[in-house]
Amino acid sequence: MQKIKIHWGDITDNLFIDTVISKIKPDEIYHLAAQSFVGFSFENPKFTYDVNIGGTLNIINAVKEYSPNSKTYFAATSELFGKVQEIPQKETTSFYPRSPYGVSKLAGFWSIKNYRESYNLFMSNGILFNHESEMRGPEFVTRKITLAVAKISKGHQDCLELGNLDAKRDWGYAKDYVEGMWKILQHDKADDFVLSTNETHSVKEFVELAFKFAGITVEWEGTGVNKIGKDSKTGKILVKVNPAFFRPAEVDILIGDHSKAKTKLRWEPKTKFEELVKIMIEKDLERIN
Repeated sequence: MQKIKIHWGDITDNLFIDTVISKIKPDEIYHLAAQSFVGFSFENPKFTYDVNIGGTLNIINAVKEYSPNSKTYFAATSELFGKVQEIPQKETTSFYPRSPYGVSKLAGFWSIKNYRESYNLFMSNGILFNHESEMRGPEFVTRKITLAVAKISKGHQDCLELGNLDAKRDWGYAKDYVEGMWKILQHDKADDFVLSTNETHSVKEFVELAFKFAGITVEWEGTGVNKIGKDSKTGKILVKVNPAFFRPAEVDILIGDHSKAKTKLRWEPKTKFEELVKIMIEKDLERIN
């Protein structure tokens, strides 16, 4: 950390962005800043657009004006695919975002391509499918699950409430994906790449595995919003469906195809789904202890 200098600021402040980029002229820029919570984007779409679209334009404009030799990585998202038009999803799959967050990221994606092609800038999009870690914020479903399971197993929480248990996602480990981001900017030319595990798993599967690693077996009863998960030994209700957590427009399934990244970047994920869940639940159990 001694070699890292932090410049505190706001990406929606174009004067701040212009000043920092013109002063530093970075070799590489990893644009990860965003309002990235899908649920909140429905509640406050304007803020989401201001940050994700306006902030992105501030950065790429500053690069164009003050540091055109910088290589820029933009964190796009599998939420671009939304109501999927093809399974699996790859770089050529049509986009159909289903949330203000997805729409804002699609604007960023096309802005990157436009600046790359219009001004001959090295700007690349990483279309990353869900990448999780033990550092994930508790407002996101994976960490919400592992934190709740850890608390339930230690007697600090009674029940976990979730939305769509049948939603399926392509979940990978953030550490693997950060390596992929870096490799995207080491490529000989700017391009767009999907990073994924090429597997999909349901929220229900994630819940079952998290409880398994906490020493609890879950049995399911009911369907839809009436589905509940019980402790197989005690019969205690551990998981309930709460309709309040459903999105206005659901994304039912996401599964990527990282063939292009594997071929051109020699990248593929190292961490399997089960190992990812184990890493996350073990860290939350450690935190609770």
